[in-house]
Amino acid sequence: MSVSELLSSTEIKALAHKFESAAPAEILAWTADTFPGRAAIGTSFQGAGLVTIHQAVTAQLDLPVFTIDTGLLFPETLELKSRLEKFFGIDIETIEPELTVKGQARELGANLWERNPNLCCTIRKVMPLQKKLSELDGWISGLRRDQSDTRASTQVLELYEFDKLRGKQIVKVNPLATWSSAQVWDYVREHRIPYNPLKDRGFRSIGCWPCTRAAGSSESDRAGRWIGFEKDECGIHTFLGENI
Repeated sequence: MSVSELLSSTEIKALAHKFESAAPAEILAWTADTFPGRAAIGTSFQGAGLVTIHQAVTAQLDLPVFTIDTGLLFPETLELKSRLEKFFGIDIETIEPELTVKGQARELGANLWERNPNLCCTIRKVMPLQKKLSELDGWISGLRRDQSDTRASTQVLELYEFDKLRGKQIVKVNPLATWSSAQVWDYVREHRIPYNPLKDRGFRSIGCWPCTRAAGSSESDRAGRWIGFEKDECGIHTFLGENI
C-alpha cells in the first residue's frame, strides 16, 4: 500500500493544521504509530536534528536514525556521530553514495563542487537519500521556517514527491518547523546534548567542508553555504540537483 493510499493530500493538510501548535513529541509519536517500522529520522546533526533525536529517544519511540556521509564531511562531524551514539545509546545508520569521492573525480573531474555544485550534491546527497526513502513511508527532518526564505513555507506535515521521475511520494514530517534557532539551542544546552564544535566557531549550518564557511551572527542559518553560487539548498529538501 502506497503512502497516498494511506493518507490523501487533503488529510495531510488537515493534520498539518492540527499539529501546527503541537509539541514535537506528540508529532513524533503520531509518526511512529502511523508508520510502524516505516519511519525514520534523517539528520546531518544540526541543532534541530539533535532536539528531534532527543525527544524520540526520551519518549522511547521506534524511530531509527540515519545520516548521509558524503565523503566530504568535516572531521568534527564524523566524531560527533560517535559521541551522539554513546550519548543516546543508539546506532545511527550511515548512508553513503555509490561513487566514492575518488571515483567521482575519475568520472567527472576533480573538485566537481567548484564547477557544478548542484551535480555534486545530486550524486553525494540526493541519490543516496532517494534510495533510503524508498524503504520508508515517513521521513522526519529538522527543517524550520526561520532557517531561510526557501524554508519559510515549511509545513509540519507534507506529502512529498521525493523521486519525481518515478512519482514516488513519502510523508515528510517536520516536527520543529515552528521553532526558532534560539529555542533549538536553548534546548540543546539545557539537556547537554553533544553538538558540533564548529558551531562555536561561527558555522551556522554545517555541511561538506569544501562548501561551508563560518557566517556572521546576523546572517541566516543557511548563510555560509556554497559561497559564489546562487544556491542555498543541497537538494535533499528541494531536489534542485541535476539529473545524471
